[in-house]
Amino acid sequence: MGGNVLMLTERPMQGEALAGWEWVLRLGAFAGVFAAMAAWEALAPRRARLHPRRVRWVANLGLAALDGAVVRIVFPVAAVGFAAIGADRGWGLLNAFGVPFWLAFPLSLLALDLAIYFQHVMFHAVPLLWRLHRVHHADPDFDVTTGARFHPIEIVLSMLAKLAAIAVLGAPAAAVLVFEILLNACATFNHANVKLPAAIDRALRRVIVTPDMHRVHHSTAMAETNSNYGFNLAWWDRLFGTYRAEASLPQERMAIGVEGITGDARAVSLTGILAIPFAGERRAPALSPGHEAP
Repeated sequence: MGGNVLMLTERPMQGEALAGWEWVLRLGAFAGVFAAMAAWEALAPRRARLHPRRVRWVANLGLAALDGAVVRIVFPVAAVGFAAIGADRGWGLLNAFGVPFWLAFPLSLLALDLAIYFQHVMFHAVPLLWRLHRVHHADPDFDVTTGARFHPIEIVLSMLAKLAAIAVLGAPAAAVLVFEILLNACATFNHANVKLPAAIDRALRRVIVTPDMHRVHHSTAMAETNSNYGFNLAWWDRLFGTYRAEASLPQERMAIGVEGITGDARAVSLTGILAIPFAGERRAPALSPGHEAP
């Protein structure tokens, strides 16, 4: 027990040091994965684009930049800094039970990923939350920028849920940092418009969510939208019965988006995207997935 206590008292200092590097490490990892996926999409896309990149990317990446600014303004500390504070004050189950770092680290990664899974389910199940989350789903194309397309209010609520999970769990700051990097990297990867060989896709999705697996979640068919909620690990969907191997239509022809929103000009402009949660449903004919944008 004494060794465990020593390890727990050492972590706050380490956590404070990690918190200072959090934004640099996360941004660097995101930029690297984003560049790799964007290049892959350009060389070997899975689906034909409906809109030119210059239109959608300005809106989606502009929204991501706005989200980052809102988080910095609203929250005095980010997730890693919050975990360091929690370790210093002994918050959470792992600290209460004196769980050693070597075990607390992997348990935290698993528990935080499970929390994100349930959070995602709730954003589909609760109508008010779905109005926010449909900003993400209303993207008429599915590519590397879709993984960064979330309404600022959803980002704030997601951050609150994440901080609550960190506090209850007592996750070490190092585990939170690794989880944040993995979450960003995996979301960038599994939203990419890339095609993996079938055998590699089957092997990967035994552990992590692949683009073909997650693309089913972005189908306009609600039975398919309400499946494959995972962002990192593919296990939770199988465990809780929300896994769907394929959509009813082939990946190249399945309709992407939200009925009544996708196909409308608001789905590809920054101001329109920000207004989606507050606008009523109005139907607009979506472009056929068989027609590529110039």
